[in-house]
Amino acid sequence: MPVSAALPGIFRSLVAASLCAAVASSAAGAEAEPRVVRDVPFASVGKSELRFDLYVPRTAPVAGLVVWVHGGAWRAGSRASVDLLGLTGRGWAIASVDYRLSPVARFPAQVHDIKAAIRFLRRHASEYGYPASTIVIAGSSAGAHLAALVGVTNGNAELEGKVGSDGQHSSDVQAIVSLYGASNLTTILQQSTPHGLNVRVPALELLLGARPEAAAELARLASPVFQVDARDPPLYLSHGDQDNQMPINQSHELAGAYERLGLPVRFDVMHGSGHGGPAFTSPEALAHIDEFLRRHLAGASGASPKAASTQ
Repeated sequence: MPVSAALPGIFRSLVAASLCAAVASSAAGAEAEPRVVRDVPFASVGKSELRFDLYVPRTAPVAGLVVWVHGGAWRAGSRASVDLLGLTGRGWAIASVDYRLSPVARFPAQVHDIKAAIRFLRRHASEYGYPASTIVIAGSSAGAHLAALVGVTNGNAELEGKVGSDGQHSSDVQAIVSLYGASNLTTILQQSTPHGLNVRVPALELLLGARPEAAAELARLASPVFQVDARDPPLYLSHGDQDNQMPINQSHELAGAYERLGLPVRFDVMHGSGHGGPAFTSPEALAHIDEFLRRHLAGASGASPKAASTQ
């Protein structure tokens, strides 16, 4: 058969193969996209209705739920910003939650709201398709500060609050992920650059009602480093060494508090990174977070008896 006669058949085969590949790729892409449930209300406080957005992997099993707390200097930002959304591709469900911002309510309202979200999410775990026994709290910047504080105050009555209607369920978490967050509000201003002070002073005055030195007791309550004890869950931290807004010493302080008690902690310094950026959400960074969580939470072995409670 002449070569010219064979070409249409070859082209048909190539087109068919390309179409099959495209269909397979499209199917794989659809499977990789998480199932999204938006605007779910979990509590109302005064005029504030608190909601979350949920992202659940379509592949099973789901490793656990990451409760995401957005940043924004405690006074801005929204749940639409989800830095660790890429973890859904590694089997983790993510719930990005509202909390009352500091112009609406002072601390500890933010922690009360986040703990209420965790109680609601634990209560409805079977409905949404993630394990109630494996809940990770995570956040960036001011959200990381709140996440760390929630994580190291499992069972703390003063910070539990009475927001929501799921008080019979636990707000305990089994691990913490903190991306360039604050940990000690009594030292943060001394550690800050001039730019950092311009951002942090008004933000702290809104959050606490005064500068930390003028609200010393409240500042200590709001500082994760003073709440760390031997029962706290595993902690992953990352922070840029060029961060001129949130001092890297804040993460060093929290890592040190964990190390002194021999608790599981990993601190990744992002060399050359500032306050956020692609290094914190790169495939390599997500792999490190995923590996840390799976290693310490496999079979709930990484969680303390208190942190492992689900009811």
